[in-house]
Amino acid sequence: MRKVDYLIVGAGIAGLSAAARLARHGSVVVCEGEDAPGVHASGRSAAFAHFDMDAALVRALTAASLPFLEQPAAKVHPALFIALEGQEAALERVLAGYREWSPSVEHISAGDARALVPVLRTGDSGVVAALLDRNGRRLDAHALLELSRRELVGAGGEIAVKAPVTAVRHDAGRWIVDTPGESFSARTIVNAAGAWVDAVARMAGVAPIGIRPLRRTVITFDVPGGMDVSRWPFTKTVGPGFYIEPEGRGRLLACPMDEGPSPPCDAQPEDEDVALAAWRVEQATTLAIPRLASKWAGLRSFTPDRLPVAGYDRNAPGFFWLAGQGGFGLQTSPAMARAAESAAAGTPWPDALRAVGVTADDLSPARLA
Repeated sequence: MRKVDYLIVGAGIAGLSAAARLARHGSVVVCEGEDAPGVHASGRSAAFAHFDMDAALVRALTAASLPFLEQPAAKVHPALFIALEGQEAALERVLAGYREWSPSVEHISAGDARALVPVLRTGDSGVVAALLDRNGRRLDAHALLELSRRELVGAGGEIAVKAPVTAVRHDAGRWIVDTPGESFSARTIVNAAGAWVDAVARMAGVAPIGIRPLRRTVITFDVPGGMDVSRWPFTKTVGPGFYIEPEGRGRLLACPMDEGPSPPCDAQPEDEDVALAAWRVEQATTLAIPRLASKWAGLRSFTPDRLPVAGYDRNAPGFFWLAGQGGFGLQTSPAMARAAESAAAGTPWPDALRAVGVTADDLSPARLA
């Protein structure tokens, strides 16, 4: 049995970025059940950083993270938020939340939106107004994961792949974690297992926090007529609808923003959700989608209040929760990793989080007890 200071369960962006920070303070091993990091939610994200989030806490975490999201993992790319007929009030709410952190956001007309994305429908049942953020960030999920992996390994940490956790127990003040190939004795276990965090907690005899995995579907398709869409903005409805994003010169990615309840699993797209994605795009644009280039699904995991968690369980010494980053895990990962470092290692609260008004209590799992 190998002794470590921190044993992280899960090598998605949450676990891997936190592990890279914690490796500055002690020995770290990340246990990942798959054969590579980021196989599930992190590797299946459309990965765009913006402030169209309902929760003020998530917007603040995004603001704290943006200075750390730089090339090649993040590239400036405009974002367009469209209001379909009946979504005008939602557009104003998005504008109010946006201006706190990105004052340069512009309120533009439906005609201006169509000039940016020529296939948008306007008028009845179409786009009536929009917001334009010229400073959005298109993220490369795999590059972000690789940056954290390199930082972790450079600091002496390790990643054990094909190492699903099979048993967890507390003994003599330490956590004993078994995997098929090796067992570990850890001072701290960081539960960053995404959709599986409650399952890991139950294995350890710790009360779950009520995580909810929700399936989200993505399709890609080629734009007819050889149209160059590479400069189109990331385009998202401010209410129920869809978002689209360029995937090269002649291909678009689309998502119906679905949230299908699911058990923790290797999520697969369901036909009904795939059809919904195509239908919503066709209703709001002049595009026709006769065939798909690809389709996939991933699980976005939320706590009951849909806010992230980073902190020790008050009833289980040394058991640290890092969970509930939903669909915003990539864009908030730098801030959440620094929060986890401070809360787990006992270092001063990060200046980047203090500057945006985020406290340790905001992220504590105690609120979910």
